[in-house]
Amino acid sequence: MTKAITILGIDPGSRITGVGVIQSRGNDLKHIYSESLTLPKGDLAIRLHDIYARLQTIIAQTRPDVVSIEKVFLARNPQSALVLGHARGAAVLAAVNNGLPVVEYSATEIKKTVVGRGRADKAQVQHMMRVLLSLRVAPDEDASDALAAAVCHAHHQHINTTLREATV
Repeated sequence: MTKAITILGIDPGSRITGVGVIQSRGNDLKHIYSESLTLPKGDLAIRLHDIYARLQTIIAQTRPDVVSIEKVFLARNPQSALVLGHARGAAVLAAVNNGLPVVEYSATEIKKTVVGRGRADKAQVQHMMRVLLSLRVAPDEDASDALAAAVCHAHHQHINTTLREATV
């Protein structure tokens, strides 16, 4: 029997950071928790601290085995990319300080895995999270993106496990 794994997905942002936790056992996916962390306006350092502190609490409450986070994309605005990188760094630090492995997937890879198209829009991702996780209503955009990062890792993990077992 396949061991259950708890995955924390993170969609980093300096204004809103999406968080989603699922449990995966083979092809079975179960929603554990999701939220969009709306961060205070103002000083970036305070927002980064808020991301870190809130993720510390979520990690303590949900006890994930691994963190799946969206890679930084190349933005048109270098300042936006830099700020996003800081938010992502605060999230990665929260994971690493809890001894959790961190895996990274591009936004295109996440969308292709969960929707079947790398250029899927936000509504399609929300719909698939509702369907795949058997939710009554779709989570908001940022929480859906975080759940999608977790589901992406669950699928990749399942495929890798299946391939390993097939070669034994």
